[in-house]
Amino acid sequence: MTTDDNDSHAIEVHLDRMLSERGMTLAELASRVGVTNVNLSILKNGRARAIRFTTLTRICEVLDCQPGDLLTYRSTEDERASPPTAR
Repeated sequence: MTTDDNDSHAIEVHLDRMLSERGMTLAELASRVGVTNVNLSILKNGRARAIRFTTLTRICEVLDCQPGDLLTYRSTEDERASPPTAR
C-alpha cells in the first residue's frame, strides 16, 4: 500500500457550512467542544485521518446536528462521474 492509499479517503466534511448556518466561529466551537482550533481546522479542511466519537458527539451537541449533517461519503463512482476540475 502506498502513502496515497493510506491518506486518501472519500469522506467530505461540512463543518464550514454548519458553522455558517449557526453563526459560529471555529474558535468558539473549539472552545465549547474542548479541542484545539488546530484540530478542528484539520477536520474542517478535510485533512483529518480520524475523529474520536467523543469529539464527534460534542460537535453534534454544540451544533445541534447529526453526524450525517457533518460528514458525507463520496464514492469513487461519484468522482468518475464528475467533470475534472480546472487547474
